[in-house]
Amino acid sequence: MTENTPVVPVILCGGAGTRLWSLSCKSYPKQYAGLLVPRSLFQQAAARMAGPGFAPPIIIAGSAFRFIVTEQLAVLEIAPGAVLIEPEARNTAPAVLAAALVLAEQDPEAVMLVAPSDHIMPDSAAFARAIAPGRAALDQGKIVTFGITPGRAETCYGYLELASRPEGAQVLDLLRFVEKPDAARAQAMLDACTYLWNAGLFMARAADLIAAFRAHAPDLLEPVTQSVAQAQPDLGFLRLEPASFARAPSISLDYAVMEKADNLGVVPFTEGWSDQGDWDDAWRAQPKDAEGVVSTGLTEAIECSGSLLRAEGDGQVLIGIGLEDMIAVAMPDAVLVAPRSRAQDVRRAVDRLKAREIAQAETLPRDHRPWGWYGTLVLGPRFQVKRIVVNPGAALSLQSHHHRAEHWIVVEGTAKVTIAEETRLISENQSVYIPLGTVHRLENPGKLPMVLIEVQTGSYLGEDDIIRYEDIYARCQGARG
Repeated sequence: MTENTPVVPVILCGGAGTRLWSLSCKSYPKQYAGLLVPRSLFQQAAARMAGPGFAPPIIIAGSAFRFIVTEQLAVLEIAPGAVLIEPEARNTAPAVLAAALVLAEQDPEAVMLVAPSDHIMPDSAAFARAIAPGRAALDQGKIVTFGITPGRAETCYGYLELASRPEGAQVLDLLRFVEKPDAARAQAMLDACTYLWNAGLFMARAADLIAAFRAHAPDLLEPVTQSVAQAQPDLGFLRLEPASFARAPSISLDYAVMEKADNLGVVPFTEGWSDQGDWDDAWRAQPKDAEGVVSTGLTEAIECSGSLLRAEGDGQVLIGIGLEDMIAVAMPDAVLVAPRSRAQDVRRAVDRLKAREIAQAETLPRDHRPWGWYGTLVLGPRFQVKRIVVNPGAALSLQSHHHRAEHWIVVEGTAKVTIAEETRLISENQSVYIPLGTVHRLENPGKLPMVLIEVQTGSYLGEDDIIRYEDIYARCQGARG
């Protein structure tokens, strides 16, 4: 391997981000949501590992987010090398092994850099430079991990214990992984200066990583190999075969392989890093005013300090008075208020909402689809009013409904509407009626997003009331939109 061999980023896009509820949830996790603007966390990760020295990335995501991944990459003008679709969430080890097997089919000596999609590294150039010392260690068959120099006694991260204090950019020997400590232990490790935060970043040759699985996690190798061997192409994606993948144990890469391997090296990274695990992390990572207040949206902080205020709804105003070290997040359908010190407990709130079967636990008022998104404005016993935004060149499926009729009013752009055998263009301020049971399709032929108001009327308004006839996104019968 030469120093000029490009590194293949493997970006992991799993996780629901429940500790960043209610901006992030199961239906639209934090890595895709607009936690930081103008780019999502996923886009930041992809941009960080693009350009000279990097090959096109391999993305691993769930089926529901495959079009979001490609859409967000297209904004950056990044073409992925492959997008692997996980049939179900099985933690990081099966996902990483699948990527290694796919890459090894092309080149067993290929260098892969495994990275989560929800981290912040403000200095992308420094991160690219940190990769250089690790590359030389790969020629000795090592697996290299990147540890973050701790900036505080943090109890929410795992740690890496080094054989010696880090000095400059070099590969150090790893003694062991350390689980998340209590406060006293975290302070002791910070004082010792021989511990780094475990960032979950790994670099290895594909063949060496597969060999590590063969040695330390053979129960993963057979089912994941079968899943990759029987994977099916789907509109430019690669769907891993579900039955074999489901037999793989659900386990993290750390537990399955890294904590057992004896060929690991560590490269310290000192130039700034944040794992956006909760709202306290979000507060730390974002610009603040003189009083340490982070404000997003239409907010007003009066005599507040050390707090995060965020308003997400159109025209929504959030006022904070006398808040100290607090989180206040207002979504159109949910509000979170908590001390920053209790940010980890947000997950408990989500669990309680799920137990009560409250929709906000897992869904957002804005529902993203391959063609754009929609949001419910008003919902009544036999009617629903939605705002629908269709991306340029996108189209909903050719479909009909058993239980509802629809009225469409175009408010921005031009819609191409098919109703039964007739297709016509509907401009701004024009409307059209789709009778119950009529086959219809909505398209945006323009170069700008098209916006319409949809009024549904009928006895049942659920999203599963769809008979699908044609769909350019190859979604199954009964899928939404």
